[in-house]
Amino acid sequence: MITAACALMAVGLFIYVFAPVADLAHGEQKTRLSYLRERKEVVYENLRDLNFEFKAGKFPESDYIAMRASLENEAAVVLAEIEDLERSAR
Repeated sequence: MITAACALMAVGLFIYVFAPVADLAHGEQKTRLSYLRERKEVVYENLRDLNFEFKAGKFPESDYIAMRASLENEAAVVLAEIEDLERSAR
């Protein structure tokens, strides 16, 4: 009797854990433009953090210059693509 109850409980637990969920909530569908705008904000925030940490003495100047140049290049690419998408949407 106990073995049957344990087996029934194990089967029920297995079904509960591994059964596919019918109505999953999907997030909002992002457009390329909204993704790029979010990316722009992240890059700007990273630049602010980098400046703060450099002023706090956490980075040598050579590393700071290299990281800043990399972030500025990424920002320029993102801004150019945003501008192209906005121009083509008009």
